[in-house]
Amino acid sequence: MRYSGFRVLKEALTGHKGWKPAWRDPEPQAHYDYIIVGGGGHGLATAYYLAKVFQKARIAVVEKGWIGGGNVGRNTTIVRSNYLMPGNEPFYEFSMKLWEGLEQDFNFNAMVSQRGVLNLCHTDAQRDAFRRRGNGMRMHGVDAELLDADQVRKMAPFLNFNSARFPIKGGILQKRGGTVRHDAVAWGYARGADERGVDILQNCGVTGFRIHGGRVMGVETTRGFIGAGKVGVAVAGSTGQVMAMAGMNRLPIESHVLQAFVSEGLKPVIPGVITYGAGHFYVSQSDKGGLVFGGDIDGYNSYAQRGNLPVVEDVCEGGMSLMPMIGRARLLRMWGGIMDMSMDGSPIIDHTGIEGLYLNAGWCYGGFKATPASGYAFAHLLANDRPHETATAYRLDRFRRGAMIDEKGMGAQPNLH
Repeated sequence: MRYSGFRVLKEALTGHKGWKPAWRDPEPQAHYDYIIVGGGGHGLATAYYLAKVFQKARIAVVEKGWIGGGNVGRNTTIVRSNYLMPGNEPFYEFSMKLWEGLEQDFNFNAMVSQRGVLNLCHTDAQRDAFRRRGNGMRMHGVDAELLDADQVRKMAPFLNFNSARFPIKGGILQKRGGTVRHDAVAWGYARGADERGVDILQNCGVTGFRIHGGRVMGVETTRGFIGAGKVGVAVAGSTGQVMAMAGMNRLPIESHVLQAFVSEGLKPVIPGVITYGAGHFYVSQSDKGGLVFGGDIDGYNSYAQRGNLPVVEDVCEGGMSLMPMIGRARLLRMWGGIMDMSMDGSPIIDHTGIEGLYLNAGWCYGGFKATPASGYAFAHLLANDRPHETATAYRLDRFRRGAMIDEKGMGAQPNLH
């Protein structure tokens, strides 16, 4: 069923009796050519592009809970491609281009809103770093604009420009960045994959891998054994737990909680996405009027989907410092997602040492913006056994080779990326 304005009008005139479930709820088959472990944004996107672009069949997505119940529905919805490192920028720009045509591609309203992403600078050194980043972005054909304080004031006059500690000296603006409704991305990919014959197996948790002679034969699940030609794992912060079942106990990844917050609904006030350069705070406004904001990860290792109060306090302090008027808004709800923090802050899309088993992980807290490109690149790897041209740097062995992609220059300390 294709969604359109005409379809909505027809259903309105006929009592809305023609709508069907967005995707099927099939029983697992005995064997698939491809199994994707993880029914989040990256896993569903992988299945979608495997079927649509690479024309593969007999694909299943296995998800321990419900589609969209993990990180894809727990982030702050921001999309951007304002990176500096050569290993990152082409990949994230590829993702940005996929975002721009995504709704038409999978025929679902994901509310892609390119309202711009503004990163503020508060020192001369920060401004110089932003100038360098902007030049790097432009060298890759990506839009970037360096703003002075007056230009920022014109865009967002409500910010605290008179702070003695953190004066706003300007910012770098990517106008093509913005926000996307996160759960709609999962639903759109799930619906598009289902239309192309992908089996989406919800409430089907993986309990083990069946491996013989160094090759994966399939996965043990709560709904029985399912055979597979190839298995791709894309489970974000649960990567360590899942890959340990395959004997991979020492991955360059730690799991941390990242919290997000939503205020009560307000009239339009935030022009786009604004990030604070002197504290852990970034904010946008959803289509329903709520301010969506977040900050830094909880520094301790955890598999819980909730964080601790000190980080809540830190984020709220950052918000009050940057835009004091936020103190008049009520905090409506908050949640947490499990981040797979890699040693250099950049992801992994690669083969493992087990034949037929592939890994997509290490997204830190930048996984949502990468969803389309991650799925496309992972599907390319599964279909062709070679990396996509924009993901050649995301090798699992780069940590051993010393070929890190450390965008923030923090070194091998995952909780700082």
